[in-house]
Amino acid sequence: MSSNLVWLSIFVLSVFIGFEVVSKVSTTLHTPLMSGANAIHGIILVGAITVTDHADSNLQLGLGIAAVVLATINMVGGFVVTDRMLEMFKGKPRVKKDVDAVGGDSK
Repeated sequence: MSSNLVWLSIFVLSVFIGFEVVSKVSTTLHTPLMSGANAIHGIILVGAITVTDHADSNLQLGLGIAAVVLATINMVGGFVVTDRMLEMFKGKPRVKKDVDAVGGDSK
């Protein structure tokens, strides 16, 4: 069996397992999990920047820059999704009653 086929098999299996694990998480746990994932993405971004800084060839530099860009997109997207999820849990704004409409005095 070739090495590439083994890596491809591991990748495909990990995608299926990851999908099954994430789909079984209850909705109340998604926000804390997204916050933890955002922290991990921040660490990945710092690692990508560090590796890119120590690049010796143009190929390494190009791959490092691509890693920095993708990690940044992933991290920012995670914060946007977390913000949207937190907005869902906020209550509706209360309407302030006008004193004149009720018949009271207003100044």
